[in-house]
Amino acid sequence: MYSTTLESVSSAKTRIERAFDPDAVRRLKAEADHDLTVDGPNLAAQAIAAGLVDEYHLFITTSVVGGGKRFFPDGVRLDLELVEERAFDSGLIYARYRTR
Repeated sequence: MYSTTLESVSSAKTRIERAFDPDAVRRLKAEADHDLTVDGPNLAAQAIAAGLVDEYHLFITTSVVGGGKRFFPDGVRLDLELVEERAFDSGLIYARYRTR
């Protein structure tokens, strides 16, 4: 787990890493039997910039609030393929993209 704010873990199988290491994540991806998830704008931006993200799951809501962090980091160009989309009665839209 990468975190700059957590002080302890809740599981013996978990450890906290303070600095993002793209090579360590590449090794984790190669050894993993399942998908890995990246959460949080700072960590996601680092993973995107390092070319480690294979899929993007976007949820688009009907409420817009200005401000906050941008979804994609500066200087990154992605070629994405839409592989799944769903629209809900509430107006929420889910879109899943895969990198080409």
